[in-house]
Amino acid sequence: MYWKYALKRLLNAVFIYVILIFIFSALFNVQMEQTVYAQIDERIKQETMQLKDMKPDEIREWAIQRKAHYYTVYSLDKPVLERVFIRAGNALIFKYGNSSLIKSSSGSRDVRIIVTETIPRTLLLFMTATILDILLGFWLGIKKAQKPGKALDKTTSVITMVVYGMPSWWLGMLMIMVFSYIFKVFPSGGLTSTPPPPDGSWAFFIDSLYHLILPVITLLVIGFWGRAFLTRNIVLSTLQEDYIMSARARGVPERKVLYGHALRSAAPPIVTMGLLALIVSFSGNILFEGIFSWPGMGNLYWVAVQQNDIPVLMGNLSLTTGLYIAGLAILDLIYGFLDPRIKVGGKA
Repeated sequence: MYWKYALKRLLNAVFIYVILIFIFSALFNVQMEQTVYAQIDERIKQETMQLKDMKPDEIREWAIQRKAHYYTVYSLDKPVLERVFIRAGNALIFKYGNSSLIKSSSGSRDVRIIVTETIPRTLLLFMTATILDILLGFWLGIKKAQKPGKALDKTTSVITMVVYGMPSWWLGMLMIMVFSYIFKVFPSGGLTSTPPPPDGSWAFFIDSLYHLILPVITLLVIGFWGRAFLTRNIVLSTLQEDYIMSARARGVPERKVLYGHALRSAAPPIVTMGLLALIVSFSGNILFEGIFSWPGMGNLYWVAVQQNDIPVLMGNLSLTTGLYIAGLAILDLIYGFLDPRIKVGGKA
């Protein structure tokens, strides 16, 4: 039954996510508690400055009581393992607390606001590039598979070997140097100009699109050649199957053989490759976003690492991990729906 398959996959995804959150909580526990201790000390200092009518001994006694109170509020008086479980439970219900240094565009220190406002920016860049990458790579791969060994196939295969091995950060810097500083066609980075146009206006949309072009082109130059090469190999191996030869022998038109027979069999690995690329696009890219000054998930992660902002790191990892696992679960459900031969814990 498909519903049993779907239920098992969803429960498996939830279980893996919970385990990963507990691992993250255990890894970050010491650093996170140091951040909380520092925040408590800072808060007590601010409160102490307002106590002008108390004697020094009374202020010290009051500070000790306040520190004990805050330790109780933040569960710092409990055993280590229990504290790890508490923080993991908070992360599972998206209670990440406040950032120690980083602020959102609205000035909020709430980690949920800080992280969630970067997700659309990352998706805007990487999902746009990935969708174009899939479309161009699929089209070129089909063309290469139709005429293997011909001029188009040989030329693009050589280009693939050259371009696909280029580091994205190196090509990004090269593109910025050529198109931003030599020819001055596109801006060198950022989401919008400085100062930005009014938010929500057509000028803001056009300005964002203008800043999006260069990083998207860079990602396309790196990505779609390799996707085309893989698509070409998958389709070409399918075209050599016996049932394809039989269809050709019966006089079936070549276009129908390709699109009606071969692509239907070659679709699962191609679809998997495309969906996995879309899933990976949720997490962004630290180096690439840093080069283009793109305020996405990868750039936020790097800033949080530099400033040792553990709540933001925890929120970033939790959300990106959850999105990735959810994407894999959806991919499993799609496969189970399209291919009834898939069994879970049973025999074919």
